Amino acid sequence: MELAFASAREIARRIRNHELGCVEALDYFIGRVERYDPLINAVVVHDFDRARERARSLDRRRTESDPPGPLHGVPMTVKECFQLTGTPTTFGVTAYRDNIARANAVAVDRLLYAGANIFGKTNVPPWLADGQSANPIYGRTNNPWSLDRTPGGSSGGSAAALAAGLTGLELGSDIASSIRNPAHYCGVFGHKTTWGIASPYRKSLAESAPPDDISVIGPLARSAGDLELALSIVAGPDEAVPSNVRIGLPVESRTRLAEFRVAFAYDDAFAPVDDEVSAPLRALADALREAGADVREARPDLDSEYCYRVYMTLMRAASAGRASDGEFAQLQEQAATVSTSASDMRSTALRGATLTHRDWLRLNGERRGIQDRWRAFFEDVDVFLCPPLATAAHLHMPEEPARRALTINGKQVPYGRQLFWAGHSGVAYLPATVAPLGRTPGGLPTGVQIVGPQYHDLRCIRFAQLLEQHYRAFEPPPGFD
Repeated sequence: MELAFASAREIARRIRNHELGCVEALDYFIGRVERYDPLINAVVVHDFDRARERARSLDRRRTESDPPGPLHGVPMTVKECFQLTGTPTTFGVTAYRDNIARANAVAVDRLLYAGANIFGKTNVPPWLADGQSANPIYGRTNNPWSLDRTPGGSSGGSAAALAAGLTGLELGSDIASSIRNPAHYCGVFGHKTTWGIASPYRKSLAESAPPDDISVIGPLARSAGDLELALSIVAGPDEAVPSNVRIGLPVESRTRLAEFRVAFAYDDAFAPVDDEVSAPLRALADALREAGADVREARPDLDSEYCYRVYMTLMRAASAGRASDGEFAQLQEQAATVSTSASDMRSTALRGATLTHRDWLRLNGERRGIQDRWRAFFEDVDVFLCPPLATAAHLHMPEEPARRALTINGKQVPYGRQLFWAGHSGVAYLPATVAPLGRTPGGLPTGVQIVGPQYHDLRCIRFAQLLEQHYRAFEPPPGFD
């Protein structure tokens, strides 16, 4: 395959077999960034000079006795929120324009140790708090499939760079579909990890910060196999944990789609899904039946609106710590005016952001009940397949998220309602992989979200690998060859 759209594993194989040099591979992707990124604006932080020095060192090491790492020489980028020594980490917020990292994020160090050559960082929305990727420092990122549409967020730059063939691999983060949303919109693979299995240390503005509830880090790639490889590298506790502590994820041994018990949800009365997204899911269900899989339409015994409320409240509570004292005082004043029965996005966000610790503990207990329902569900089902989002990539929206609406099957639906599909599994700490699935009549990518039991990340990824082999693989957007 053309190098631009090859998997990271294929690039590493070519380098390992001396078919491709590390400097040669890096210069190739830098050249593509210089040629195509003015259209997309995905790779917004360049670290080309240090990457070239690293590439020369990696080329020299190929001739020495040290065995190469699994990503030896693979050019890659990471989401802007990960600290990379000597580069800005701003979260797209102007007040942090000059916030230069003095150390690497733990996951960045692990990727570098595995031989990856990180040459830049990709765009995000301010505070990583939008389903689009535009900010006053770096500007707006466009979707390679349609430049007038968003690539998603908050890992929108990550997915856009992969889809356009500007990078070999990416590292993102996800609390509200921030890996899954862009993977779906841009037609690439993405994996939201089980909460706690991969350290987010120094995925932050501060030198150090504790992990947020629900929020995780995870890879994006053009191949499901790359997700498995990247996860094997970044998984594990952070440096505060003794070095002899390991995370052993359950191995997935199934090799055929026919071996899986598959549950589907195509739509939801509370969080409706456009036919352009649900139709490819129904076609996949038919294909899996033909392949011999046990396919059923089923979901956990949970009320959708209740789950959405628990998720949104806990998610907003998790992100409230970044507010200054003055900002938090304003949030408290605004929350005091909100009716306890109001269920709109703004009211739920205000209640969550100002939640007392006592109320958080009670809500966390409700979360445990949700986890129990999922656990019981997965006794009879291996994977749960559902939409990543309600629509394919939409036109750029300049309005604040709370003021937006999506047109779904001809009806206006509040923009935030589609976060149900992120929170349904995310609040319960479950892993989920997004894989390319189909195209809308207008030619935009759509994906499928593959949810598995807690800690069964490799099951989700294996199912995505089988879909990649037997149903649908990554396809590059036109115009970037």
